[in-house]
Amino acid sequence: MPNITLPDGSVRQYDTAITGAEIAASIGEGLARAAVAVKVDGEMYDLTRDIESDVALEIVTRDSDDGLELLRHDAAHVLAEAVKELWPETQVTIGPAIENGFYYDFSREEPFTEDDLAVIEKRMQDIVDRDEDIQREVWDRDEAVEFFRNMGEEYKAEIIESIPSGEAITLYRQGEFIDLCRGPHLPSTGKLGKAFKLTHVSGAYWRGDSNNEMLQRVYGTAWSNPKQLRQYLHMLEEAEKRDHRRLGRVMDLFHFQEEAPGAVFWHPKGWALFQNLVGYMREQLVVGGYQEVNTPEVVSRALWEQSGHWDAFGDNMFTTETVDGRQYAIKPMNCPGHVQVFKQGITSYRDLPRRIAEFGKCHRYEPSGALHGMMRVRAFTQDDAHIFCTAEQITDESLAVCKQLLNIYKTFGFDNVRIKFADRPPVRVGEDAVWDQAEAALLKALEAAGLEYTHNPGEGAFYGPKLEFVLRDAIGRDWQCGTLQVDLNMPGRLGATYVGEDGNKHTPVMLHRAIFGSLERFIGILIEHHAGNLPLWLAPVQVRVLTITSDANDYAEEVAATLQAEGLRAETDLRNEKISYKVREHSVEKIPVLLAVGQREVDDRNVAVRRLGSKKQTVLGLDEAVAELTREVIDRA
Repeated sequence: MPNITLPDGSVRQYDTAITGAEIAASIGEGLARAAVAVKVDGEMYDLTRDIESDVALEIVTRDSDDGLELLRHDAAHVLAEAVKELWPETQVTIGPAIENGFYYDFSREEPFTEDDLAVIEKRMQDIVDRDEDIQREVWDRDEAVEFFRNMGEEYKAEIIESIPSGEAITLYRQGEFIDLCRGPHLPSTGKLGKAFKLTHVSGAYWRGDSNNEMLQRVYGTAWSNPKQLRQYLHMLEEAEKRDHRRLGRVMDLFHFQEEAPGAVFWHPKGWALFQNLVGYMREQLVVGGYQEVNTPEVVSRALWEQSGHWDAFGDNMFTTETVDGRQYAIKPMNCPGHVQVFKQGITSYRDLPRRIAEFGKCHRYEPSGALHGMMRVRAFTQDDAHIFCTAEQITDESLAVCKQLLNIYKTFGFDNVRIKFADRPPVRVGEDAVWDQAEAALLKALEAAGLEYTHNPGEGAFYGPKLEFVLRDAIGRDWQCGTLQVDLNMPGRLGATYVGEDGNKHTPVMLHRAIFGSLERFIGILIEHHAGNLPLWLAPVQVRVLTITSDANDYAEEVAATLQAEGLRAETDLRNEKISYKVREHSVEKIPVLLAVGQREVDDRNVAVRRLGSKKQTVLGLDEAVAELTREVIDRA
């Protein structure tokens, strides 16, 4: 006679064992239709699985995060079933749900083509129409291994052999297809719906090991309803148009090449954009009371061991050994160097807080397959800073960081910023009382600033809690950029102290803060957010002066010189080409302002102003145009 406690605290009593589907139906028809699984004491169960004892239960619907993940997992199984029906000789391996979709890895001699994806997708829809029951079965390990080996599924047999002996072997059957899986799954394939689409194929090594066979990975996306699928596919189309790698070539900003994987070759215009960001942030450092420093890029291994980074990040560091046998590492982050700067001389409590910032060139090894333009690199410039303060100053300093960070994001056009508060992880350093103080200080800063946040339990750094700042771009994608971390560990490990009011030495608290994070990645995000149409103040070339006739060449040079004298980045185009051709070419290059000049403009000392993205043209006097553009840059409009 199980007693079922629901999330609202109500208790429902049943005479015999009951399934999640029956419980949902007893609550309401609408809930039963929307239900895809249940959580039993926090563990996901199939709707068809019997519940025989007293439990806390939550109905999982298809629109919830858990429900959507389950739909995607089922879509992967339906994909595998479709492939096996179409090409029975294919071996199936693994197929998990991932962010925004799913994939399945296959072993097959012939490569999948784009035409194959359409055929597979059609067969998946047929399987949904069949509405096959999905049944959970518990098998003996040896029988399961033999079963899959007899089917020619060597990969599945290998997976089962690697499962710990005390763990149950569960298989799920749908129609003629059977697969190894922990579950849970939908009651039937019909519950999946048809809001899915296969997107592309890539290679993937078996178990992620390059020494193993290369498999074929088929990717797809799945959503709870067709509207969400259409919105996501539209976002993908927009993302392709906005891809910073393509726009970087079009705008002549940067390039990548195999001789330096994961590192950016900056072109003059791209480097101008980079320096614009640095210049802007330097202004903000002055406003925030920071001192800029510069620390070595190559540091002895001994310091990284002392800081704790060697154990935590050693595999991701680029290292070298000199002829005298000393080992060094190229820095993956700036923090240990900043502690060394802080330690020089005697610091009094009156000197705190002390804020140290750096645009430090860092290097981290990322696997080749993970590299992605400027979004995932090996060489990057970090704009982090470290605030050394007392425990009592954590709240005020954190509040100041939050306010400044949000204002900076707004300047770049990011108004939708979400904050995540990550508290103590299971494995950590420091006393709980100190963690209590640090977490309370961060929360107090959020509340004082009136900022909403979500809780990310157990996801703090091993040395302290943190805030993560997530930007939502123009097409709805989320980018985690800024962080604020409270470090109760590293200053002590590296021997940083200050003299307190009592005359004794104390260990300072160290706040790690980054706003751009990586300048390279932030520039990539900016380009995609604005689709290359960067704000006037930020654009590497702000104005281009175009001549309509060669008689206007001298005046065009004068216009450009006048703009340059006011600090604007202006160039001329004096080529003997039609004005329509010039406008089109420079619009593709994303120049924010085009000034056209012909004989009439020469005579009247005017310019014809055309803004990027607009077909309208406004005629202004030269002085008026220069004043308007200068004001816009100063205001960062």
